[in-house]
Amino acid sequence: MSWMTEAEPDAKRQRPEGIDIAIVPRTVDIGNFTVHRALPAEKKQMVGPFIFWDQMGPGDFAAGRGVDVRPHPHIGLATLTYLFAGSLDHRDSLGNTLRIVPGDVNLMYAGAGIVHSERTGEDVRRQPSRLFGIQSWLAQPRIHEEGGPGFSHVEAEDITLFEDTGIRGRLILGQIENVVSPLPAQWQTLYADIELVRGAVLKLPEDVEERAVHIVHGRIDACSADFGEGRMVVFRPGSEAIVTAREKTRLMLLGGAPMDGPRYIWWNFVSSSVETIKIAAREWHNQKFPSVPGDDDEFIPLPDLPFPDDDS
Repeated sequence: MSWMTEAEPDAKRQRPEGIDIAIVPRTVDIGNFTVHRALPAEKKQMVGPFIFWDQMGPGDFAAGRGVDVRPHPHIGLATLTYLFAGSLDHRDSLGNTLRIVPGDVNLMYAGAGIVHSERTGEDVRRQPSRLFGIQSWLAQPRIHEEGGPGFSHVEAEDITLFEDTGIRGRLILGQIENVVSPLPAQWQTLYADIELVRGAVLKLPEDVEERAVHIVHGRIDACSADFGEGRMVVFRPGSEAIVTAREKTRLMLLGGAPMDGPRYIWWNFVSSSVETIKIAAREWHNQKFPSVPGDDDEFIPLPDLPFPDDDS
């Protein structure tokens, strides 16, 4: 079995001082739609608790088309969906059903197991539509990764705002100075959506050990190096991290404390234990996970098992 664990970054001399790594996302087709995946990367698995990072789109759908992510399971992680454009209909095995629209924060904790689906609404498909956003996974701390599942949703108008000279931000998780997100986090986490005018200077919080920025659009200068749209720039722990907008820029600030030990990731499962992932894979393969009410006619099959299915 190939388990993805954190790899050492390239030699320090290959990057500007203060930058750990600059990640160029790889393109992944998830079925009728393209995502740009920055984490996990070959040379960087996590930034704080963030272990998975997909930029969805921007992409356009013709009338009658849309996203259809059929019911699938998760363990040991929290999914966080945040949209810039379009909408997604969320359903899960706890019975939650709602539509995610731009600016909302949709946070689902898997714990020992949850199943969910994400689809474009039937009413939305009646005309051409667009989808653009970020879906990230946060590894859960060991004390929570085998606990019960949970769900939180905060609408756009209830997200905490902050401002500084040339800077406007929305705090999704964590704290920046005296500004606190309305969503509780299970681990020290920082996540914000920030817009900068040309020339604006953003100093990343020094009390957060692991920090990165993902450039949604625009260009920045960081540590005397230039980075453009789509890049994820990961800063060295303890370094002074200052970003200057070379043009009007929107970026996502992410990070947090290092996790409480290594994590293993395979398919939709994250855990500090390989055996726990094996058990979850067998349970999904043998249809032992709960179903999604209102969306239980189909599901995503388990990929080929990378280990013997002793229960078959």
